[in-house]
Amino acid sequence: MSDSPLYDRRHYEFVLYEVLGVERLCAWPRYVGHSRETFDAALDLAHRVALEKFHNHNRKADLEEPVMVDGGVRLIPEIAAGVAAYNEAGFCAALADEADGGMQLPFVVAQACDSLFSAANPGTIAYPALARAAANLLAAHASEDQKRRFMRPIIEGRWFGTMCLSEPQAGSSLSDIRTTAHAQPDGTYRLQGAKMWISAGDHDLGDNIVHLVLARIAGAPVGVKGISLFIVPRFRVDAEGRRGERNDVQLAGVNHKMGQRASVNTFLKFGERGDCVGELVGEPHRGLAYMFHMMNEERIGVGIGAVQQGYAGYLYSLRYARERRQGRHPDQKDPSTAPLPIIEHADVRRMLLAQKAWVEGAQLLSFHASMLVDRARDPDESVRRDSHLLLELLTPVIKAWGSEYALRANDHAIQILGGYGYTREYPVEQCWRDNRINPIHEGTNGIQALDLLGRKAMMQGGAALELMLGEIGKACAQAGADAELAPLAQQLDAAARLVGETTRDAAGRMQAGQVREVLANAQHYMTLLGHVAVGWMWLWQAAVALRALRGAHGADADFYRGKLQAARWFFACELPQVELAARLVREAEDSAFGMKAEWF
Repeated sequence: MSDSPLYDRRHYEFVLYEVLGVERLCAWPRYVGHSRETFDAALDLAHRVALEKFHNHNRKADLEEPVMVDGGVRLIPEIAAGVAAYNEAGFCAALADEADGGMQLPFVVAQACDSLFSAANPGTIAYPALARAAANLLAAHASEDQKRRFMRPIIEGRWFGTMCLSEPQAGSSLSDIRTTAHAQPDGTYRLQGAKMWISAGDHDLGDNIVHLVLARIAGAPVGVKGISLFIVPRFRVDAEGRRGERNDVQLAGVNHKMGQRASVNTFLKFGERGDCVGELVGEPHRGLAYMFHMMNEERIGVGIGAVQQGYAGYLYSLRYARERRQGRHPDQKDPSTAPLPIIEHADVRRMLLAQKAWVEGAQLLSFHASMLVDRARDPDESVRRDSHLLLELLTPVIKAWGSEYALRANDHAIQILGGYGYTREYPVEQCWRDNRINPIHEGTNGIQALDLLGRKAMMQGGAALELMLGEIGKACAQAGADAELAPLAQQLDAAARLVGETTRDAAGRMQAGQVREVLANAQHYMTLLGHVAVGWMWLWQAAVALRALRGAHGADADFYRGKLQAARWFFACELPQVELAARLVREAEDSAFGMKAEWF
């Protein structure tokens, strides 16, 4: 096991190279200048910067949270130092073209690097992560002039970015937003409205903040079809890209959070003086479609960030369990014998194994999805199409399943430390608090479940789901050829068929008008599909580990045996839950739909 509090390097090598085979991406024209050596160098650099410049102030930032002073936000200085180190190392431009000063890394490698920062300090990484996501949205949908003036400074690490969707009265219901935009003779717009829960909405880490704001152009259609997207900089920007006077964007308040306190969360008002200048991105009324570019990237990021907090708690509780001596085996009655390391106690091993299975399974699913982003550049059009479909299906699963089960892992970490785990002197309680936001932001897990069952699983006639089930079928056929893995393959194959049957049943009932009844149990469908997806990841890992084990010795052999045992545990203790979840979706026996408000 690694001594690092952020990751086990051997585990990362296994996931990236033995399972995913990311070095094969180096054969593609975009990544031909890279190799496993350059990917390893990027990971090493990320680990060093994360450890020295992010992890070093994780606790201090929690204790000394951002405050509002003289109409602006004041952060502890270590946050600025960490973000500067991140940018200087080139990670702000990890995905950008080399011609634009970027590292031109594959998305999966960039996500693996960012995962170390998420484990080190989930609050501080939010600033550059949001900025990079904003730059990626602009790269995809902004005009060339807007890219030059707004995207390039973000890539260079000089400016930052936000996403401004939610409003105080609307929350996640974007169809109800009230922020308006009025066209001006010079082609710009004047915005007026308020946005709530805006991460990194105000700070002095850079020379400017580029707010990406959803608003309605005066006279636009009602609902989400009337939403447009605007660039609203904190400081106005002239035609040459120079920063000008302060725009009419006001900090109205700071929200005081349970966790991830390093990342300031704000209430912003636009156009209180009637002079908030914004620029339209793309075409009118297509703002939500454009914003989904950033939202989907952020949802994958939230899933990975959640898993990394679960992973950090797991690593700490594992180290603690190896060192902490307490008690004896139940059949050891002699009190004079030396106390055991608590990892020898069966209940502690159970909680460690559950953490390992949840976080390492969800982590591989996230990195696999990241590779699907990379496959958007595959020369084969069918690969690009299928990868996009599968990514659409998996994104809500990564966000919701990952954040729910990583939080459970943090709960186990606290339990393993006992009373110490419940105190602020040990980091696992902060991991839990930092992680608790992840089932909420970027679309609550309930919204993700509705999206999964109500839209993603059935889009294009269920094409994405068919792709996933087809991939699982191939994995089961390959693993089933090995006698040791055949029982797991058969179990997963049956679970995958259950997903198909349940989805078809739900589709039929919704077509018959039972939309509310079916979607009332969308959370159970998330459990069903999420468990099958993570089971797929564990069968994949088990197959690779079993092949490698036959020629492994010493620590490597122990590593592979650990992978196999985690897979067996997941199939024995977690995967059977799909039968109950499927029944609840199909029969609606656990539906809240029939419970009337006045009965509570």
